[in-house]
Amino acid sequence: MSEKILLITGGSRGIGAATALLAAARGYRVCVNYRMDEAAAASVVDAIEAAGGTAFAVRADVSRTAEVERLFRAVDETYGPLDALVNNAGTLERQSRLEDLDEERLARIWSANITGPFLCAAAAVRRMSTRHGGRGGAIVNVSSRAAQLGSPNEYVDYAASKGALDSMTTGLALEVAAEGIRVNSVRPGLIHTGIHALGGEPGRVDRVGPLLPMGRGGTPEEVAESIVFLLSEASSYTTGAFIDLAGGR
Repeated sequence: MSEKILLITGGSRGIGAATALLAAARGYRVCVNYRMDEAAAASVVDAIEAAGGTAFAVRADVSRTAEVERLFRAVDETYGPLDALVNNAGTLERQSRLEDLDEERLARIWSANITGPFLCAAAAVRRMSTRHGGRGGAIVNVSSRAAQLGSPNEYVDYAASKGALDSMTTGLALEVAAEGIRVNSVRPGLIHTGIHALGGEPGRVDRVGPLLPMGRGGTPEEVAESIVFLLSEASSYTTGAFIDLAGGR
């Protein structure tokens, strides 16, 4: 069993919550980050502890430098040196064509989906890199199949933000490969989570899922399995890699 320390951003629901539960079951001590829903985060922590695992929750807006530093300090002080980061926190907004997007919406998307992962990755590298006296570690970015498909007529801004995250994954993986840190990504497609309600269509997976080659949408637990694999020593020679979890789409 692993005794490694893991921080998951946006860990109170969906893919983040599933990853927290699975990682804890595999022996990780887990920090569940959340921005708004304290009750949901507490529920994840309670479920982990009920199963014999170790976890705690920290509220922080990961798009803000001061809050990121407070979040990472909380992990330092509670568990000790960080071993792994899952950049899961992100958002989307109501389905829209690009021509109807405005500056405020774009700023919100970029802040959550690009700035947040950059700030958290930077804080993790400062702690994990052998260049800074760390013992190495692993980062997994939660991107989206939308980065390749573009999400026309729905979320071109969201797709573009995940494209930026893909570029960061590749660049950072090369930057820290010799410093003991592996950086990889998962690209989920249509997954049964609450994020679709933010886009104005809670049943989107039910509508589109039957049209996929596999004939269904995916589950957060299926994505979590790939994330935990990329964090683990089972993928010790893997960096800069992407796992698409999109039912063949």
